[in-house]
Amino acid sequence: MTRVLVVEDDPQLVRALVLNMRARRYGVDAAPDGTTALHLAQARRPDVVVLDLGLPDMEGVQVIRRLRGWTRVPILVLSARRASGEKVAALDAGADDYITKPFSMDELLARLRAAARRTETDPVAETTLVTTDDFTVDLTAKRVRASGRDIRLTPTEWHLLEILVTHPGRLISQKHLLREVWGEAHGNKTNYLRVYMAQLRRKLETDPSHPRYLVTEAGMGYRFEG
Repeated sequence: MTRVLVVEDDPQLVRALVLNMRARRYGVDAAPDGTTALHLAQARRPDVVVLDLGLPDMEGVQVIRRLRGWTRVPILVLSARRASGEKVAALDAGADDYITKPFSMDELLARLRAAARRTETDPVAETTLVTTDDFTVDLTAKRVRASGRDIRLTPTEWHLLEILVTHPGRLISQKHLLREVWGEAHGNKTNYLRVYMAQLRRKLETDPSHPRYLVTEAGMGYRFEG
């Protein structure tokens, strides 16, 4: 049974989340504040954490950072905060995904299923071949093929693609991608990302203007949908 830790101080929302998750055979623990959440995470070892940022005793970003000190458990942020800066801060602290309140329960459960699947294996360590309906990425050979032919990528394009495909379904912040590919000094050069992501889409997507695989989350970052 997949175990979920819900960290939320709104009793009505907690009740709705617990009922919906248990109806789908998730094991659920709930914490009303960050301190309780950190204790439960250590004791119960959840497979996924669903976390509100506005907690009564500490900021949700602090909880993320403390969890990331010892676990790679997927963290799904659920928050009413809409400012892109706060979303990016949560992602940079180590969150895997971000849903803004009010939200669709169906969307939340879909994101939860995706996060739970990521706990089954470690894609960075185990995956060497990523296959989609339109192209294949060989991480060992550093080669991309589509329609029976090799696709030429620049080193920068390859580096971006490698980060995204080794974290399928995970929202990777713009700042993280910029730092990983171009270095600390370029953490705000979002125009670099737009240019190179457009190039990747032209090479890999059937319809680059409506990407299926290399998806933009406006103001936050990008995710690879395999």
